[in-house]
Amino acid sequence: MQEQALVIALIGLLGIGAQWIAWRTGWPAIALMLGAGVIAGPVLGLIDPEHVFGELLEPMVSIAVALILFEGGLSLNFRELRKTDGAVTRLVLLGAPIGWALGAVACYYAAGLVWPVAILFAGILVVTGPTVVLPLLRQSNVAARPRAILKWEAIVNDPVGALLGVVTYEYLRRSAEGGSLASVIVALVAAAIVAGLIGFAAARAVGWTFPRGHVPEYLKAPILLVAVIGVFVLSNMIQQETGLLAVTVMGVALANMRLDSLRDIQPFKENVTVLLISGVFVLLSASLDLEVLRQFEWRFLAFLFVLLFLVRPATVLLSLAFTPVPWNERLLIAWIAPRGIVAVAISGLFALRLDRLGFSDGSILVTLSFAVVIATIVAHGFSIKPVARLLKVTGASDSGLLIVGATPFTLELAGQLRQLSVPVTIADNSWQRLSAARHAGIPTYHGEILSEATEERLDLAQFQVLAAATDNEAYNALVCSEFAPEVGRDNVYQLGDASDDDDPRALPESLRGRALFASGLGVEGIMQREEQGWTFRKTRISDQFDFDAARASLPEGGDMLLLLRKSGAIRFFTHASRPTPQPGDTILSYVPPMPPKPKGEEE
Repeated sequence: MQEQALVIALIGLLGIGAQWIAWRTGWPAIALMLGAGVIAGPVLGLIDPEHVFGELLEPMVSIAVALILFEGGLSLNFRELRKTDGAVTRLVLLGAPIGWALGAVACYYAAGLVWPVAILFAGILVVTGPTVVLPLLRQSNVAARPRAILKWEAIVNDPVGALLGVVTYEYLRRSAEGGSLASVIVALVAAAIVAGLIGFAAARAVGWTFPRGHVPEYLKAPILLVAVIGVFVLSNMIQQETGLLAVTVMGVALANMRLDSLRDIQPFKENVTVLLISGVFVLLSASLDLEVLRQFEWRFLAFLFVLLFLVRPATVLLSLAFTPVPWNERLLIAWIAPRGIVAVAISGLFALRLDRLGFSDGSILVTLSFAVVIATIVAHGFSIKPVARLLKVTGASDSGLLIVGATPFTLELAGQLRQLSVPVTIADNSWQRLSAARHAGIPTYHGEILSEATEERLDLAQFQVLAAATDNEAYNALVCSEFAPEVGRDNVYQLGDASDDDDPRALPESLRGRALFASGLGVEGIMQREEQGWTFRKTRISDQFDFDAARASLPEGGDMLLLLRKSGAIRFFTHASRPTPQPGDTILSYVPPMPPKPKGEEE
């Protein structure tokens, strides 16, 4: 018991630690998690998943993958699908069979597998999977359309690849008993339809009970979690490997019902998914048997080369032929196809079953699957950023500032930041209030920032900071509270300060954004200063003119607002955070007007 608890703690530490290092360094998280598991597992022997968890290991990993797939399905909105110009539909309906056929040829001629095993393994390799693709997309700045295509393909093709493997295995098993391919396909299609209906029915049940108050708020997330596991297990009892299809259908169905309850549990399920992906990847790599790798043959290198540079590109380019998707986006999609835990787990499962059927090549599947996972994670994980830049399919830079509220104060602030080459967008629901910004050439967003339509029309990935500065303090707090989970709690700011805990009428700090000024200057204070003619002043820090000198030169009553780093990062001065400027940084201050000079001093 104590050993299991220690291993679980170590897995969590390694997984989350790898994710944190990836965030700090920009390295691919999946590659770091894979390396952490290999070092802790077969290299140092600190983690032996099979010894510690025994027969529980396979169901633990299976349920974790099901929950990851479900959470991925919850992010698949049909409105996003329409923006892919039919690419996802083609990659599923055409890409899966094309990849299956080309992969089988590569497995037979390059890897040297016998045809039955080659066909089965090629079906499994159709899988990319959210366990590897989602962490990759989270850290890369890929443009919206290829990002959506890769995400949809990974989540939808995960159960498809598993089912292709099942079709092949069931045919091999039943053909020895006199069964036909047609009977196998009919049985599995029926099982897949039933699994899909189970997932859809579960989604409808959740969609009916949650909004009508039949489930209290504190039980919604636990009930949803248990429902996903139940749907997965029930579908697998009908036909093995159909559970992945059922939970995917359930997630996609719920995502398109627009349930308010799902927005409330979004942070919970995202946190659970990060933990599951971290844990699964460390378990995956820690389970690696070095004896298996010793079975690696040189011809397998040829197989990996063919898989990466011929099979995947040919599959994507043939599937997306004659579509509106630009060539540079097609090439990026053709390159990115990392495989993860699902490919290894299913390969290991079928390796044992093939051995029972008398196919000796079945044992090689584990070696090949690990080789494919390691090769694709390293190749695609470290190359996605430079390849995206080379092909010019990167998204908007995340160095911008989103200002909510078009006022004289925000207009002048946006103008000053544009002079410093900082991307700024002003959002407001009034077309008239935005007119001055449009005339000044400042990018604007017209619409209610809290509306669901904002998710489609405004790419929040391009902003590193949000500042709510309307003339309504409560609305500013609502905006900060809504966008804090996506932009980051430390990156949402508003006018005013909640540092006075003794005022029972003040909004609690937990609902507000960070203060825009260290003094806690609020809406009324800004209005008064605008009437008095206050302006912004830029101060560049150098070796000769340091921060102390800049602070001493600040006029009486003036406030330092923000610091612009040489790297383009924006840091605000607040009562809780006072960044230290370095030479080359620029300080933007809000200062009173200069008093008029006496007549005798005028030039």
